[in-house]
Amino acid sequence: MYNKKWKKVIFLNTMEQIHRKDLERLKSLRYMDDDFMSVCLADNFEGVELILRIVLGRENIKIKSVRTQETMKNLQGRSAVLDVHAIDSTDKEFDVEIQRKDAGAGAKRARHNSSLLDAHILKSGDDTEDIPDSYVIFITENDIMRGSQPIYPVERYVTIGENKVLFGDGSHILYVNGKYRGNDEIGKLMHDFSCTNPDDMNYEALAKKARYYKQDEKGVAAMCKIMEDMRNEAARDKLKEKAILMLKNGKISSDEIKIFFSELSNEEIEEVKAEVMQLV
Repeated sequence: MYNKKWKKVIFLNTMEQIHRKDLERLKSLRYMDDDFMSVCLADNFEGVELILRIVLGRENIKIKSVRTQETMKNLQGRSAVLDVHAIDSTDKEFDVEIQRKDAGAGAKRARHNSSLLDAHILKSGDDTEDIPDSYVIFITENDIMRGSQPIYPVERYVTIGENKVLFGDGSHILYVNGKYRGNDEIGKLMHDFSCTNPDDMNYEALAKKARYYKQDEKGVAAMCKIMEDMRNEAARDKLKEKAILMLKNGKISSDEIKIFFSELSNEEIEEVKAEVMQLV
């Protein structure tokens, strides 16, 4: 009985420490942190429209759908998680990605995300000429292009003699320099993306969501729950990675996964098996 009582005290103290750490971490979160941005932009049509209008320099964008942390797969099962996937009133598709590390915003990553968008736009029977434009937008913490520009548009061109003509296939990639602080809309937007205090932000469409999750009692509780879920998911991902490695190296058989990794659900075990099959 004595041991059980002390175990309970230790457990409660540990949980309290974790909660305090979560509250401290919450204070430092910014839109430049992809998980926080995804939470703040979920169903935040006004905020997503603001970002796209400023980055693309267009006032006529009207969003009709927003999904955050959406998983997309190609025909081979290779997947990518889109931070923010939005569709406007003209069916144009947008993928907004936050990248704090330069390596995560490479040209091949942009190409992969662009191809995933295109693969999911056309439905059976649709004419390829009717495919809407797609936009992959990387907002990077550093100026990875090192050109001191606020935005770097990436387009395909046709070389005709000495001339280059825009290919015009409707596929667009843009890199936004998170270090830019010019006295214009994009400079103010990048300031807001790096701002930890909602009261110091320029745009209320972004500030009000950040304020809710940082200052409102219900919002703070919801954000702490999200961070707890993220920890649990990360722990399960590590379990799955370990199971994949052991299965791949022949240390366990397919039938033994359930024995050695009883914490995994049947669905997760099937995901492990499928992943190993792709690696073979």
